Amino acid sequence: MESTRNKLISLLAKERDRFISGQALSVALNISRNAVWKHMNELKKDGYQIEAQSNKGYRITGFPEKISENTLQWGLETEWAGRTIIHKEIVNSTQTIAHEAARSNAAHGTAVIADEQIEGKGRMNRDWQSAKDQGLWLSLILRPEIQPQQAPQLTLLTATVLADVLSLYTETAPMIKWPNDILLNEKKCAGILTEMQAEQDQIKYIIIGIGLNVNQEEKELTATIQNKATSLKAATGKDWSLKELFQTFMSAFEKAYDSYIENGFSEIKSKWESYGFKIGQQIRIKTMNKSWDALFTGISNDGALVIEEEDGNLTTLYSAEIDWLK
Repeated sequence: MESTRNKLISLLAKERDRFISGQALSVALNISRNAVWKHMNELKKDGYQIEAQSNKGYRITGFPEKISENTLQWGLETEWAGRTIIHKEIVNSTQTIAHEAARSNAAHGTAVIADEQIEGKGRMNRDWQSAKDQGLWLSLILRPEIQPQQAPQLTLLTATVLADVLSLYTETAPMIKWPNDILLNEKKCAGILTEMQAEQDQIKYIIIGIGLNVNQEEKELTATIQNKATSLKAATGKDWSLKELFQTFMSAFEKAYDSYIENGFSEIKSKWESYGFKIGQQIRIKTMNKSWDALFTGISNDGALVIEEEDGNLTTLYSAEIDWLK
């Protein structure tokens, strides 16, 4: 159900060239005029520019870029993805907040988003830089009715949605480096971390964490990762709206997820492979015991790496160190 705050914004935005009286807003929203005034003050705190004149009423003259639960939800065209938003200015990790919310029965599709993370994590417990207001630092709570062994498919689904959004919205040419990194110009722009709470045959919840570098200048990426990481701004020379990226991703994710639940994984697998970095090329593989070259042919249904050995046999790898840039 649309909130009173969002209904108010919609009314003001629809009539932004003229004033709307407090009485008219009170009737339209079925709230008191004092409640209208309180909502206006909250909108101002969120960065909306509201002009008020006695005997005329209110009109909206500017929309904020500041992220908040309210600004993210206004204009969000989804049925369940992001309909509940938990916004924090600064957190250790959105994953931690999302786990706490999920254990407290947060709804399917709840999004946890932060302006800044101070202990952002990627796979293998690696650090992820999450500077204030410079990226999309997001965790999404899902409660899918699938078997626990299918959970890795949701990581691959998320990667394809993110690649689609970057390709269509920012007109870049992303690639997905197995298993879950999004590359622009062969540098990492985004990572995905999936965590699950499940019983033997039932998923309680899945949390998909996304870190997307958006508006960092190249010089702002620390020296240790400058040669490995990039951002949308570094790749395109433009600033990007975090709000619009969030809303575009949520809308695309909801459609892809619903299609996956109804139709299965085959379409996602094909799409992932269309974005797959180094598919059809030789890669260097290292394990505890040996190092060798093989042809990267694609992924399996459970997200494993599939390679073709020199003898033509296909091998499935679940864990290995890959030298992608050999």
